[in-house]
Amino acid sequence: MATNRLVVKEEVAVYASVLFDAAHTAGGQEAVLEVREQMGEIIRLMRADLELTQSLSNPDFTPAQRKELVEGVFADCHLALREVLAVMAERGQADLLPRVFDAYRELLGDKLGICVVDVTTAVPLDDGLRQLITEKAEADLGRRAVLRERIDASILGGIIMDVDGNYIDASMISQLNRARNVLKDTTDGGEC
Repeated sequence: MATNRLVVKEEVAVYASVLFDAAHTAGGQEAVLEVREQMGEIIRLMRADLELTQSLSNPDFTPAQRKELVEGVFADCHLALREVLAVMAERGQADLLPRVFDAYRELLGDKLGICVVDVTTAVPLDDGLRQLITEKAEADLGRRAVLRERIDASILGGIIMDVDGNYIDASMISQLNRARNVLKDTTDGGEC
């Protein structure tokens, strides 16, 4: 069993490396970051769509059918990502994508010396806050930080940050939900 884990770990590393090198060759750091972002979106989609996830690894489908599914569903993704994901699907290994994503993020730090800070806010960041976040991340992580900003009005306010899988949610919607849960769990006779 240990051998299988080692084999899978090596396969994950190869997929991540091939994907990183292909993206970097195609468009440098910006392409590498674009692929990282698209891979994150695909992982979120696969978690939300169980049928898609099962189809990409379903042994009842031929490898060609799984490849065709990738090419159809992810046609708008970066070519390097589509090609690697197609190979993974052909081999019935699409479920390894989250692990490939983690290995890919490590390569960002190792090969480019950067860390990516995903920032979600309800409104666009101003230059001062953008600089503050960047400087704090660089000081804490010892690497050059690259901000990837996303606007999501549904969080109402505050900020959500994700740095290499470390998730900080200081959004208003989360704070309201926590307050609601505290009030709901209170047994002092008050009504909610």
